Amino acid sequence: MQDIVFDTVIVEWRGPPPYLFARIPDDHVAEIRYAALSESYGWGVVPVIATIGGTEFTTSLFPREGTYLLPVKVAVQRAEGVGLGDAVRVAMRVGRPRGQ
Repeated sequence: MQDIVFDTVIVEWRGPPPYLFARIPDDHVAEIRYAALSESYGWGVVPVIATIGGTEFTTSLFPREGTYLLPVKVAVQRAEGVGLGDAVRVAMRVGRPRGQ
């Protein structure tokens, strides 16, 4: 799968830490759902490799309210100087890092 690139705003969601997430725009949800058919860990959780600014990180998308939320790790927040309400550009691809 090629990288999906989108602009979004960091939001808060009460749940497991880190609590801050980037909401996936609706126009990418179908593509992610299709890729998840072969990549999902189960329960709708989808592994991704994402980049915000110059920081690449691995995480898993969480399905919520008809879309997915991308957890923005605290290390990424600090490295990129972003937080709640900030607009960010995300590049990500569904899948695990090579060798995993």
